[in-house]
This record gives sequence, structure tokens and C-alpha cells, in this order.
Amino acid sequence: MNLLIGVSLGYVLALFIVAFAAERAARIGRIKWLRAPFVYTLSLSIYCTAWTFYGAVGFAVRSGLEFVTIYLGPSLVMLGWLWAVRKLVRIGRTQRITSIADLISARFGKSNLLAVTLTILAVTGTTPYIALQLQSVTQSYAVFAEASQAGFDVSSQTITAFWVAIGLALFTILFGTRKLDVNERHDGVVMAIAVEAVVKLIALMAVGIFVVWGLSGGIGPMLEKIDSSDIGTWNVSGGRWAGLTFLSAAAFLCLPRMFHVMVVENDDEQHLRMASWAFPAYLLLMSLFVLPIAVTGLDLLPAGSNPDMFVLTVPLSQGQNGLAMLSFLGGLSSATSMVIVASIALSTMVSNHIVMPIWLHFKEGRVSISGDVRSVVLLSRRLAIGAIVMLAYFYFRLSGGGSALAAIGLVSFVGVAQALPVMVGGIFWRGATRTGALAGLAIGFFIWAYSLFLPSLGTGVVFSEMMMTQGPFGIEWLAPQALFGIKGLDPILHCLMWSMLLNSAAFCLMSLSSFPEPLERLQGAQFVNVFQHGQSARSWANGAAQSEDLMIMSQRILGSREAQSLFGLEAARQGSQGLVPEPTPEFLDLLERELSGSVGAATAHAMVGQIVGGASVSVDDLLAVADESAQMMEYSSKLEAQSSELQRTAQQLRLVNEKLTQISVQKDGFLSQISHELRTPMTSIRAFSEILRDSENMPDPDKARYAGIIHSETLRLTRLLDDLLDLSVLEDGRVSLNLSRKPLSDILDGAISAAGLFVDKGIQIKRKPQREKVMVHTDTDRLSQVFINILSNSQKYCDVADPTLTIKVFESEDLVTVDFIDNGSVIAADMRDVIFEKFSRVGETKAGGAGLGLAICREIMNRLGGEILYLPGQGGSAFRVQFPNEFVPEMTIT
Repeated sequence: MNLLIGVSLGYVLALFIVAFAAERAARIGRIKWLRAPFVYTLSLSIYCTAWTFYGAVGFAVRSGLEFVTIYLGPSLVMLGWLWAVRKLVRIGRTQRITSIADLISARFGKSNLLAVTLTILAVTGTTPYIALQLQSVTQSYAVFAEASQAGFDVSSQTITAFWVAIGLALFTILFGTRKLDVNERHDGVVMAIAVEAVVKLIALMAVGIFVVWGLSGGIGPMLEKIDSSDIGTWNVSGGRWAGLTFLSAAAFLCLPRMFHVMVVENDDEQHLRMASWAFPAYLLLMSLFVLPIAVTGLDLLPAGSNPDMFVLTVPLSQGQNGLAMLSFLGGLSSATSMVIVASIALSTMVSNHIVMPIWLHFKEGRVSISGDVRSVVLLSRRLAIGAIVMLAYFYFRLSGGGSALAAIGLVSFVGVAQALPVMVGGIFWRGATRTGALAGLAIGFFIWAYSLFLPSLGTGVVFSEMMMTQGPFGIEWLAPQALFGIKGLDPILHCLMWSMLLNSAAFCLMSLSSFPEPLERLQGAQFVNVFQHGQSARSWANGAAQSEDLMIMSQRILGSREAQSLFGLEAARQGSQGLVPEPTPEFLDLLERELSGSVGAATAHAMVGQIVGGASVSVDDLLAVADESAQMMEYSSKLEAQSSELQRTAQQLRLVNEKLTQISVQKDGFLSQISHELRTPMTSIRAFSEILRDSENMPDPDKARYAGIIHSETLRLTRLLDDLLDLSVLEDGRVSLNLSRKPLSDILDGAISAAGLFVDKGIQIKRKPQREKVMVHTDTDRLSQVFINILSNSQKYCDVADPTLTIKVFESEDLVTVDFIDNGSVIAADMRDVIFEKFSRVGETKAGGAGLGLAICREIMNRLGGEILYLPGQGGSAFRVQFPNEFVPEMTIT
């Protein structure tokens, strides 16, 4: 056992190295071989889990040739329905789809409710499948323990499953959530899966070759064994064969992990050409030796042996410990690759469609200025991975881990297949609606949970034996596995038949009886006609969108480099100066697509919508769906919808009118204040100049004093006009920033010197020079202007006998924070909201000035990509200045 554990850890370590090397190669741009067609094809082998490695042999022993259906369904999809797969891939690339829930949500008007429903269905449906992988690894350990007489009871299996779950969760977190990729691609994980695909194929074929030529004497004797065995006879029901083939094909398209590697991880649509024949060939090789291993296991091993473990027990029974170890690694590869990719796919769905909408709701529209969205997304995905794997572990414990592997896998297949009607209808039928999709999914999910998933936990766990046989309240036709009085069907086919029938019926009927919203119709046109529409822009209202806010939000989600590249390319295309383009509908559409790659389509739609101020359908977009205008006339609800729209428009007009009224009041106040500020010095100048003109015999000392007053009032008037001009330039965005690199300590030293009179006034300044050794790349003159204004305010308003000013500097990631805290009086709470407004002054009787300093500081910091805040609760007046330490030249606004 110690050797087995050592080999397992060594194998996992090798996967770490492969994944790390692939991630490193991707970071430095060596991605050609990482995203080659053969790597993509091998990644599709994620379909071949422990079920197909171990369970296919057990399936063959129990059900004969039925095991072929596991491989037949996906092969038929790739060979005969490749055009549909190609359509899914094209939609995924053009719409920046991150999961199957994201696909269906985006198709039906970015409905987050629909995405949440799909996410819950996917998590619930995949839980038994992950539990299957834990069970297979645990059983394989038990086989080796029994062979070595080490002792391996039920408690040991539970502990082993727990540590296997922990290890797989950690590996997935390390390489599945290291970064937030705008395309949700994980090169390291995909390369590790490709390596595992080769390992499990070699392992299974090695056991098969040993069985055929090492134990049976060649192909001829083996065929005779198969012919004489019950396994080789064709006793399969045609209905069951067709049902299982359909089920495996549906699962191939709808399993979250398969959708992830087939659609999300696809880098080039042309890769499907190789995958269309190479993947069925891979499945053929994986199934080639299933019957020989099954027949040989029945011949060599004692009656009652677990057929799911024949791939291990047959080599061990013949003393081929090395071959058995290779077979164990193949099974481990099958299990680990499935758990890793399934956890990544599910965690992306949970994060994008459950966690992020809740987080956005509590932020109440403060997306562009709130905390780092990237950290929230990554943390939520890491926690989701751990929770999903642990949920599968608890299912393993609850179900007892005694079911056949194939049975558990089929339960999961039926669950995820509930997404098939909505997915297929969504990409081929423009008349499908969100209401129909919700109805179909809800009914299908309920039927699956009621008639298959909950009974799979075991009699007495959820449903009693009486409930299973007599139905709820004695209503037999509602018995979980005999719905509507149909008895005798296999539970899998029974659930598949009713769930697919009622799911599809509800989807179609509710779609026909409901009318899609404009965004649904538009998305329907783009999905159904994806090859014609390509990446055509959707409709967005320009609203009150501010490009700076969009830039800030994009940087927090995509990262500074990616966001600046996106904005820069669009600005260059528009011919704009700087890095901030006009928020045209086309650009807003492109931005939402990029953001959806990180946080999902529904979340990206909500985030951009919060800043843009609302979404609507443009004239061009309505023309794209004008062919449905006749259908609109058939619905009486059209008048009601128009009335609601008019009410909303009227409300928006009222809000605009209120805003205009408020602006008019502010304008009047501004004119009144500026008139007062200009009149005061001009009155003094006029009065004293008249005195000088009319007093011919005035003594020289008086003349000098009056001339000095006139001079000082002139300077005051000049400063006021300079401040007004500076503020106007900043507010209009016509300022030119002179960027340079300089230590923060030098900027602070210059500001303190320029503020003046600190020594005379006796203000003590406390600093920590070692914290100020930060190189900043910004407009240092403008930044110094902000510092001087804050220092001057402390000089004016610090009203204690022993004034002290503390300057604190903090640096975190790409931001620099400078706090100025004095020990004077705090600013009154009712003044804190207005101190950054024009002509706002605190304690006018104590200090002069027009009240423009902090307003100018606010505008300067906005142009430098930062902000200035008042900090309450510091024991005195405190201001915080925060700005990026590496301001990008292209962000200069001219």
C-alpha cells in the first residue's frame, strides 16, 4: 500500500509539473502547441471517466453489449451531428460563453434566473458523477489492499475517499483558479488532461493486450470465448439500446465538463475537423478490449467478484503487479481529470450566476468604484470547488458507495440531459422563450429528482419502501418509478422517457403561449443565425454612460493591461485622442462580450447596464428581427406592454426634468457666489483708488498703506480668476498632463516647502521617510498642487495650541495612498458632503479663500485616475489621496 500511495503522489506531482509548464508556456506566448488540434481532441477524452475505464467492463458483465451505447452516442454526435457542435462552438466564441448555463442564459435575454436554474441542475446532476469517481478510486485502493492483505474496511474506504476529495479540490483550485482569463481557458489543466488521456488509453490497452495474447492465446481463442459466453449474445432490447444511446449523446452535449472542453476551451473552430474522426477513434480504442477483459475476469476470478474492478483484479490474480499498477494509474487519470474539469465548470457557473449577482445587488450600482471584482470572482470559485467536491463526498457516504459504477453514471446522465431540449431549441428555434425554458427545466428537473436521483440514495434515506411501491398518500400512479401507472420499465429509461417528454412539452407549449421580450428576440436571431450574424452589435442605449467609469470597471475585472488594450484599440479605430473612446453601441457591445468571458453574460449585462443607465433595442437591431412583426400583432398583451413602456419613459422624463431643474438652481447659486467673490476685492480696489485720487495732500505712509491694500486685493482677484480658469479646464477635460517619474518623498518635500509658514506657525509634521520611498509615474506637478492645498488647509484650520500634522503613506498592489491627519477640529458632519463643491468653505471667519481648492483637488485626482476623500473618525481633520503608482500615458485626456 505504501508503494501504491507513493506512486499515486508521484503521478499527481507529475501532473502538477505538466500543468505548471503549460501555464508558464502560455504566459510567455508559446501557445501554438498548447492549443493544437490533437490537444483539443485529447481533452475531449474527459468523457471517458472511471465509469468507462472501470465501469464499462462491469456494465458488459451485467448487461452484455449494452456497454457499447456509452461510446456510440458521442461518436454519432461527432460523426453525424458535427454541424450542431460547430454551431455551439461558433456561438460560444462570438458570445463569449463561459458555461452551458451562460449559453442558455444569454440565449433567453440574459436571464439570470434561468442561469441559476441551470446551475442548480448542473451541480445536482453532476454530484453523483463526481461521487462515482471517488468511489472508483476508493475501490481500486481496496483491491490493492486486499491483494496485499493490508486490511481495508468500510471506514478505511471513507477516509480514503475524503483525502482523495481534498487532494482533487486542491489541485483544481491551484490550476483552475490561478487567474481570471477573459476567455475562461486553462492551458495547464487542458494539457494535464491530454496527458491523462494518453495514460488511461495506454493502461487499458495494455491490460487488454495482456488478456488477449498473454492469457487467451490470441484473437481467435478470445473470440471463441466471447461467443461461448452470455456476454457476447445479442439479448439487448431495441428500446433500451436506443434510449441509452440517446442518453449518452445528450450527456455528451450537456455535461458541464464536456461543454467546457468542447466549447469554452476551443481556441479554433477548425479543431473540430480532427476531433470529428479522432475522438470516435479514441472511443473505439477505449472500448476495444472491454469484452475480452470481462470474459477473462468471469473465467479466472471467483464468483461474486466485483466486475467493475476486473481491469485491476485480472492482472493482480496473475501476479502482474506492474501491469496492475499501470491500470490503477489509468483509472486514477480517468477519475481525476473528470473531477478537475467538472469542478472548474461548475464553480464558474456558481460564481458567475449566483455569487456575482448577489454581490452586485448589495453593491447597489457602485460597480466601478467598489472593491476588486477579480478577487471576489476568484475567491467564490475556489470556495465553490471545495463545496462541490465535498458535496460529492457526502453523496458517496450517503449512498453507501455500493452501487455499480454504471448505475451512478446513468443517474447523472439523465440529470444533465434535462438541459438538452432548451439548448437545442434555443439554437435552432427563434420562437423559444424564457418562460418556456424555465417551465421545461423545472419540470424535467423535478421528474429526475423525484423518480431517479432521490431513490438512488437508497430506500429509507429519503423515500420509504412504501412510498416507492405505493406512491405518496397511497396514489400508485404517482409512485416514483411507476409514474402514471407504467410499471416494469427500467428506472433509468422510465425517468428518461417521462422527464424528456414532459420537459420538451412544457418548453414548446409555454414558448408558443408566451411572447419573447425584445432582447430575447434579438438574441434568438443571433443564436439561430449565428453563421450569418457573426459578431454583429446588439442594442445599447448610450444613456449617461461615462467612458472613464467603464474604464475603471474594466480594469478591475479584466486587469489594467487587458482593459487598456481593449480601450486603446477602440479609440484608435474611432480616431479618438487618448485611451477613452466614445461609448458607441458597437463598443458597448464589444465591452460586454469581453466582460462576459470573466463574469458571465448575465452579470456583464447587469454591470454595463448599471453604468450605461439602461438597455434598449436600437433601430438597426429591430430591423434585424422585423420579420416577427406579424407575430407581435397576434398578442393582446402588446398594448399593455406599450403602456408600461410609456409610463417608464414618462418617469425617465420627469427624472431628467428634475435633474435639469437642479442644475439650473446650481447655476444660479454659482453665478451669485462668483459675483460676490468678484465684487468684494473690486469694491476695495475702487474705494481705495478713489481715496488716493481725491486726497492730494495725503501723507506718504497712508498712500503706501492704501496702495498695499489695492495690491493685495488685486492679487486676491487674480488668484480667484486663476482658480476659476484652472477648475474650468479640469472639468472640461482639456487639461494636458505632463507625466514624469519621481519619488513620492520628493513630491511631499516640495509641497511642504511650497505651502510656506509652517516653521513660523510651529506646526509639527510627522512622517515616516522609509514608507515614502515609492516611485510614482504621474503628473507630479498636479499631484504636488493637491498636496499643497491640503497642507495649506491644515495651516489655516488647525485650531489647537500644539498643532500636529501626520502624513502616512501606504502602498498596495498598483495603488498608492497618502493620508494627511491633523489634530485640529473635525469637520462637521453636515459639511462633509459639500467640502469638495465649488465655493465651499469651513469656518469662513477664520480663513480666507474662495473655497475652490478642494474642488480643484477633486478634479485633478479624477484626471490622475485616483480620488480624494475625507476620512472621519481620525481625531481631527483627515484627508486621503489615492492614485495609481503607474499612470499610463495613453490615459492622458486632451
